[in-house]
Amino acid sequence: MTNFPILSLLTFIPLIGAGFILAIRGKKEIADRNARQVALWTSTAVFIMSLLLWINFDTTTAEFQFEEHIEWMPAFNIAYHIGVDGISMLFVLLTTLLTPICVLASWESIKDRVKEYMIAFLVLETMMIGMFAALDLVVFYIFFEAVLIPMFLIIGVWGGARRVYAAFKLFLYTLLGSVLMLLALLAMYNDAGTTDIPSLMNHTFPAGLQSWLWLAFFASFAVKVPMWPVHTWLPDAHVEAPTAGSVILAGVLLKFGGYGFLRFSLPMFPLASVDFTPLIYTLSIIAIIYTSLVALAQEDMKKLIAYSSVAHMGFVTIGTFTLTTQGIEGAIYQMLSHGVVSAALFLIVGVVYDRIHSREIAMYGGLVHRMPAYAMMFMLFMLASVGLPGTGGFVGEFLVLVGAFKANSWVAALAATGVILGAVYMLYLYRRVIFGELKKEHLLKITDLNKREVLIFAPLAVLVLWMGIYPSSFLDVMHVSVANLLDQVDSARAAHLILAAGQ
Repeated sequence: MTNFPILSLLTFIPLIGAGFILAIRGKKEIADRNARQVALWTSTAVFIMSLLLWINFDTTTAEFQFEEHIEWMPAFNIAYHIGVDGISMLFVLLTTLLTPICVLASWESIKDRVKEYMIAFLVLETMMIGMFAALDLVVFYIFFEAVLIPMFLIIGVWGGARRVYAAFKLFLYTLLGSVLMLLALLAMYNDAGTTDIPSLMNHTFPAGLQSWLWLAFFASFAVKVPMWPVHTWLPDAHVEAPTAGSVILAGVLLKFGGYGFLRFSLPMFPLASVDFTPLIYTLSIIAIIYTSLVALAQEDMKKLIAYSSVAHMGFVTIGTFTLTTQGIEGAIYQMLSHGVVSAALFLIVGVVYDRIHSREIAMYGGLVHRMPAYAMMFMLFMLASVGLPGTGGFVGEFLVLVGAFKANSWVAALAATGVILGAVYMLYLYRRVIFGELKKEHLLKITDLNKREVLIFAPLAVLVLWMGIYPSSFLDVMHVSVANLLDQVDSARAAHLILAAGQ
């Protein structure tokens, strides 16, 4: 596998599939059916290839694996350089898993411009995989920004009534942070003379410059997470996006910020990361408590889940900056678990929306009498979101809280209130939608999950339980890379203290 360009194939096969869809001709019904099938088979093939990547991954080394290095702009020391380590490997898997699920989820709900919709999703998959695999700052930045284009179109063309407003809000928030990151990229190139990410990880930036670079990257990653108070684009984007758009937005795109902190902020700006840790803790705790209370007040199911995502990602940012093994591994695990659970919850909402065309909680009640299989699936993913032991949600939150107690017991105690509030708003939602008497006339003939929907939920349900029962299968992949990351941070801090003492 070392000489086989599997990462490039993983990254660009979706573009080949998009090209096939673009070439499809014929009557609309036939062309739409063929477009769906090409998108499904292409994304499924990419997922199978990513499993081969996982099987052949060496968990005993922190080095980047499956590397590909091609000179691109040698005069500027810029190359097409990609590879994965124990952190990025798991996010590539998450991306390739959710894409075919999104295609299946859109099978019947998307009826207009089906070809263009499937092309947008395949292009989006290429950009997401490329972003996680990039080992050159310029390559990373191109993929990081290019993701915005298909996502903008998915929300703006196939979204709800206020889709244009939501799409432009997403675009403007992201663009502002990205401009600052571009300036930081130029400053890093000027100081280090390279854009190679592994080389930059071993480069020591001056302490004063680190603070400015950290803030510039923070501006971009905080929007992507999203952290309070730059989270306000998320509820609008989720509410207006089609179901599959919400799935990929919550499942993968929200992980860009957390991944950015792990790939850039901690290893490249370790001194600044330590200095700004109180800021991260403060914003994260506000996000956990405030957005949990806001979620409790929502009457729209999608908005409630969107605000819950902000609260859950608050655990991720706390865990990342505890600078402990448990905290960082918990943050990564929480991102993976949230990627699966939040995707499943948006699909849960999509099932009843396709039948009733309403997301208002008040429009439902007593669904267990007509939809027992749906109620069971909803219960599993709701309990995983709450963090019930035996589900993936518990492992991530538990590790984050263990790491937080080591770093700052007050932060851990305040963060733990989010677990209680999460149980309150999720159980409240479940009770109002599923239990009670079936009184509303429009629900009397509602149908339970069909075969396609069972096929969508089955792998997500298995994965939620797998992550809860056998977490070491994922923790073992990331452990060596996390240990290496902490060694880099500790070495940089020790060298700075020695230098300061000598002066």
